[in-house]
Amino acid sequence: MSLIVAARFTTFPAAESASQRLFDSGFIEEDVTLFFVNPRGQHARYPIGGDTGTDPSARDAAKGAGKGVTIGAVAGAVVGVGIFAAFSAPIIVSLIAAGVGAYVGSLIGAMSHTREHASQVPSHHETRDSGVLVGVHVSPDNQMVAAQILRDAGGATIERATGRWQQGRWSDFDPTRDPVPIKEFSENRA
Repeated sequence: MSLIVAARFTTFPAAESASQRLFDSGFIEEDVTLFFVNPRGQHARYPIGGDTGTDPSARDAAKGAGKGVTIGAVAGAVVGVGIFAAFSAPIIVSLIAAGVGAYVGSLIGAMSHTREHASQVPSHHETRDSGVLVGVHVSPDNQMVAAQILRDAGGATIERATGRWQQGRWSDFDPTRDPVPIKEFSENRA
């Protein structure tokens, strides 16, 4: 695993300027990379998009649907029997009314349980802000020099990480992992 120091910039020109400062201070091109980090929750971890497989607020929808089917089927059957008794309609009307009631009840039940729990679920756990990230492959001896250059160039959220540095880039960067700020540079900018 490699030691990496990184900082977030709001624009590509600012990140490129910081990279140039690193080069001017003796860092080589193979040890500096820059790339854009998407906003929270928009990292397309799944083929249909997003970063989670399911919506956490929909977790109890099946329970609600089950309750709704039962209540809806009973209500539909009562309505069907009422129509049967009042209008001498065929028994099939009672069965259709029970089926429609069950279907509508399952929808209402599922949606009501989804709505109940939506306010209890945090919207997203990520703390990493979007922007252009400049990553620097460093050693224990020059990590503070790199951090100071990035801070002086206007970088925000100066962080330290360990990861795989391959072919001049941070190959295992995970945008959903929280940044670990360097204590001496923990004051957040931008």
